[in-house]
Amino acid sequence: ASPLAHSFQLDYEHNCFLKDGAPFRYISGSIHYARVPRPAWRDRLLKMYMSGLSAVQVYIPWNYHETLPGVYDFTGNRDVEAFLDLTAELGLLVILRPGPYICAEWEMGGLPAWLLWKPDIILRTSDPAYLAAVDSWLHILLPKIKPRLYQHGGNIISVQVENEYGSYYACDHGYLRHLLGSFRALLGSEVLLFTTDSTRAEELRCGTLQGLYATVDFGPGSNVTEAFGAQRRVEPKGPLVNSEYYTGWLDYWGEAHASTSAALVAQGLEDMLQLGASVNMQVSPFLQLTSLPWPGADYKDQYKPVTTSYDYDAPLSEAGDPTEKLFAIRKVISKFQPLPVGPMPPATPKYAYGRVALRKVSACPQGCTAPARHCSTGQHPPLSLQYADLLDVLDVLCPSGPIQRQFPLTFEALKQAHGFVLYHTQLPRDVPNPATLGAPPHSICDRGYVMLQKEYQGTLERDGQTTLNVTGRAGDTLDVLLENMGRISFGANTSDFKGLLGNLSLNSKPLSNWLIYPLAIDTAVQQGWPHAALPESSSGGRVGPAFYTGTFETPGIAWDTFVKFPGWSKGLLWINGFNLGRYWTRRGPQQTLFVPGSVLHVGRPNNITVLELEGAPPTPLLLFLDRPLYNRTLGHSSTATE
Repeated sequence: ASPLAHSFQLDYEHNCFLKDGAPFRYISGSIHYARVPRPAWRDRLLKMYMSGLSAVQVYIPWNYHETLPGVYDFTGNRDVEAFLDLTAELGLLVILRPGPYICAEWEMGGLPAWLLWKPDIILRTSDPAYLAAVDSWLHILLPKIKPRLYQHGGNIISVQVENEYGSYYACDHGYLRHLLGSFRALLGSEVLLFTTDSTRAEELRCGTLQGLYATVDFGPGSNVTEAFGAQRRVEPKGPLVNSEYYTGWLDYWGEAHASTSAALVAQGLEDMLQLGASVNMQVSPFLQLTSLPWPGADYKDQYKPVTTSYDYDAPLSEAGDPTEKLFAIRKVISKFQPLPVGPMPPATPKYAYGRVALRKVSACPQGCTAPARHCSTGQHPPLSLQYADLLDVLDVLCPSGPIQRQFPLTFEALKQAHGFVLYHTQLPRDVPNPATLGAPPHSICDRGYVMLQKEYQGTLERDGQTTLNVTGRAGDTLDVLLENMGRISFGANTSDFKGLLGNLSLNSKPLSNWLIYPLAIDTAVQQGWPHAALPESSSGGRVGPAFYTGTFETPGIAWDTFVKFPGWSKGLLWINGFNLGRYWTRRGPQQTLFVPGSVLHVGRPNNITVLELEGAPPTPLLLFLDRPLYNRTLGHSSTATE
């Protein structure tokens, strides 16, 4: 065999890649296996292949696999080796992005929250504690990757080291050198290693290193010649590469849904391909799987959590449907290389299952008085509901009981990565006149739902409202439910601690004697609660944190669908124990959650669990649609039921 057989190299003389000794350029698209249900992996990859892409770019989120120090999960949806094997089976090359930091609008940019158990750790630097954790992870991950490298007969042609490191404040080249040494030691000397940064000169200075090929990222509307000119200033020779060509943009809660025109995206792609560049498109951001823990946040003068949906006006939609933008991209690709023979696989079938009314007792829909199992109105699926205030079920959500401390502890001090922690104390004195319940600046991370004597008072919010006026008597219970809305993944120092970072005070006098409940809500729901046993609420009311559950049956099919929350405020949805993520109807823009058909049952009831945090509508119902609604902001559709 020729020594060039199964080689992938840089050609500095002809400014291109060499694949098996021949000039080569890739046209690639990003896909996040962690955001796509495993049953849909093949469908999404096949659609990418039929679009004319020769490669896919794949992130590996460290925190998705090393959930606790030394505890690894590569099963089910986390089986990255099975995903990589599937890309090879379908004839796609892979550009791998194993981090350790990946951004990806993912919780903490893929770094595990348990790193923050050491509060003074300095992330993404040469800090010995950080490097020790990184090296331990790379020694687990990279041996799984090495046999799949192109040089070893696999399909991984290149591997990115870190991600957009130039945008991080630290500018620690010693850290990049350490990573380069680790990647070389574990993957060998032949694999092509590269970096990606924006086109800004300062970011390219801090994010690049000799021995790592420097690529850039930019979106449509950029001057392509100028953007690649920035790459040329750090890499005078070699292939032009845009490693992240933005075909859409991310959504933040409370802002308008982002969109990018298909024509602009197609024109930018054509301009780059005319120059002979290799391009990776953010083509396929899909379903935000297990959404509760994983969406991250940006920090741009303030904390900006990203939405549950990772659709972002992508060429392939959240449900895996080809869009006008995808066909515009495919048409451009056809001008430069042959397209695969055959039709594009169709959109997945959707079903509008209709209204599911959530009520406190077993009931038939709208005026039907027969027991639910006998209901034959045919208007919508029979459903039974039970309901409980969160404060009434702490024994289920925190079976080990509370921790007693003089002052609050953070999530990290409690070794709680995601979700919710409840802080409970009592008023130390009578408060006959309104007194200010307040928190120090930057100490509510990220939202605190306040209950006095189990009555919801309002919400404290990071970079928002941090005081409430309360009245009460000495000994009255005060509960604050703290929600982690996602650790910062881009835009600031990523040491983003969660919970109450400072003490609450009443008219500036600190409160003390706290009972702290780390809540394992996701675990309880996955194990069948509350459908196994849920008490009726003793305190009643529909305001404040409470669980609503019900069941519905599909009409003999389990197709993809979208759930709308008319009149609901903010909360989380599980179906059959599967966490489908946050809704925030009042703030938008996202108004629906995608439900992949693979989580639904046929021939037996589907269990719905909703945790509403602020207030359910007077007649709680969910609406199952056959299309998403992404672009309603600030409650414009909060009571709509279309």
